[in-house]
Amino acid sequence: MWSKKWKSVGKLDLPESDCPPHRNQVPSEVNGGGKLTVQNVRCSGCVEENKWCKCQNGDGELKIIDQSTEADHPVKMKANSSFTHAVMNMIGMLIGLGQLSTPYALENGGWVSAFLLLGLGIVCAYSAHLLGRCLDKNPKLRSYTDIGYQAFGRKGKIIAAAFIYVEIFMALVSYTISLHDNLNRVFIGTKLSMSLLGLAKPQLLTVVAVLVALPSLWLRDLSSISFLSIGGILMSMLIFVTVASSAICGVKATHNIPILQIQKIPHISGLYIFSYTGHIVFPNIHKAMKDPSKFTKVAIVSFTTVTALYTALAFMGAKLYGPAVNSQITLSMPPHLLVTKLALWATVLTPMTKYALEFAPFAIQLEHSLPPSMGSRTKTLIRGSVGSILLLFVLALALTVPYFQHVLGLTGSLVSVTICMILPCTFYIKIFRREVSKSLLILNLGLIILGYLLGVVGTVSSSKALIKALKAAAHNT
Repeated sequence: MWSKKWKSVGKLDLPESDCPPHRNQVPSEVNGGGKLTVQNVRCSGCVEENKWCKCQNGDGELKIIDQSTEADHPVKMKANSSFTHAVMNMIGMLIGLGQLSTPYALENGGWVSAFLLLGLGIVCAYSAHLLGRCLDKNPKLRSYTDIGYQAFGRKGKIIAAAFIYVEIFMALVSYTISLHDNLNRVFIGTKLSMSLLGLAKPQLLTVVAVLVALPSLWLRDLSSISFLSIGGILMSMLIFVTVASSAICGVKATHNIPILQIQKIPHISGLYIFSYTGHIVFPNIHKAMKDPSKFTKVAIVSFTTVTALYTALAFMGAKLYGPAVNSQITLSMPPHLLVTKLALWATVLTPMTKYALEFAPFAIQLEHSLPPSMGSRTKTLIRGSVGSILLLFVLALALTVPYFQHVLGLTGSLVSVTICMILPCTFYIKIFRREVSKSLLILNLGLIILGYLLGVVGTVSSSKALIKALKAAAHNT
């Protein structure tokens, strides 16, 4: 998700414009500008092409130029990312919270469901390729929302932005739930309480951890928080290594994985889909590459690597812990092992590295919507205050609905499937409507229908499970 999005293993260079500075030019995934700027344009041709005029002759008329998207300005990118650099960035953006739930998903869906995991990996790699084709079609496009605008105008941009923001918010909630669960296991046996606020130990620990991470939301320069993304990637890799090491430390892989439990497929499909989120930043990777023609190869290598890692972790966790496997594999590991402590701390630190990066698109859009005359300190105060309020709201929601697998599955089915499957295929069909072959049209329509089916059944299943869990918790209290 957006934690992966800004700057991962290496820095994704932000664009530099040849145009005069304008407050609606935002180095973010979502720019809700929609401004109309009056300019003294030198020629009518540039107005018709909706761009800044650099011609030396023209009629000198006063024209109104629509600057509603980032793509409306001629933008020069620092395209210095190599093939290896791009692969590392994409892998870093894909690996995240989803890996914790793959053993649980495989155990509940059966080993046959691994073909669903593999299939979704292939489909999501293909949809990444489609985004690359759309970017190649119009070099001025820079972001996921720009592609939406190119396909369906302002409505397409608004729809894409809405799904992006909802996914960011729900991912923040999922990260906080994970933080809550793993902190409780880290400090197991420790007695803490705050009767005045009615907080139990896990809740109190989560509140403290979120308050520790809160100041990072006040940082204005994205480059100053890019190290947080690198830390998150390292933590994700450490989790995989520690789970593998638990087999060496005495945990026996003796459990049999069920063949297929088809009634649970709708729920686990959302968990699988969430593992492949990252498409909203793929345009940034494409634009940062020295040779964008290799973007499809980057997607193939990246998704192959991540899918292999997910599949290995899923079978390893399911064989080691069987039906008792938790929705977060770290919570199933024996608490006395050193590797377990490392895995738990890695899982705790991961969400704390994500908050500032996840909030970045909100913060940038908020700051650029403020009056230009407003001082820098005032803008920092406003964005920091709004970010703090948002994070505290996320904290309250996570403590109220502490059901990781249900929230993550709902996020995957309700939002991620649209961003990873439905919208890329829809954008491609619309943008290439005069060129797409009949076979490709059928393929993409089929994937759109598949995405809708997975989204609907997954959302219904996850919603029912979440409501059932909430009712059970209310009954027990």
